[in-house]
Amino acid sequence: MSTDTTASVSTHILDTSAGRPAEGVAVRLAARAGSEADWAALGGSATDADGRCKDLPALPEGTTHVRLDFAVEQYFEKKQADAQQDAPANRDSGAPGVFFPEVAITFAVRPGEHYHVPLLLNPFGYSVYRGS
Repeated sequence: MSTDTTASVSTHILDTSAGRPAEGVAVRLAARAGSEADWAALGGSATDADGRCKDLPALPEGTTHVRLDFAVEQYFEKKQADAQQDAPANRDSGAPGVFFPEVAITFAVRPGEHYHVPLLLNPFGYSVYRGS
C-alpha cells in the first residue's frame, strides 16, 4: 500500500500464447533512490494461479526507481515439457530453448502512487504497461 512518503507496486502475468495467467513465475523486486544509486534487492514472490504476485515487499521511503525481474525460463520450460508430453510428434521439432529466460522491467515511481505493472508474455515477445 502506498503512503504519502512511499509508492507501492503490484504485478501480474498473462501468457498471451495460452490466453491464461502464468502461474509459478518467480518475481524479484529491487529499488533505488535516484538514478545513480545502487539497486537494493527487496525480495520477491511467485505468481499464483491467477498470475498475480499479491505479496511483493513494500518499497522503502525515498524510492525513485523500481525493477521487477521475472524469471520466465522455468515457466516456459515446464510449459514446453507439458506440451511435448501431450504431443509426442513435436518432441524433436528442433526448436531452440527459451528465447527470453528473464524479463527485467525498470520504471520510475513517485511517493503516494500505486503502480500496477502487468506483463503480457509469449515465447517470443512481451509487453508491459502501467495498469490500474
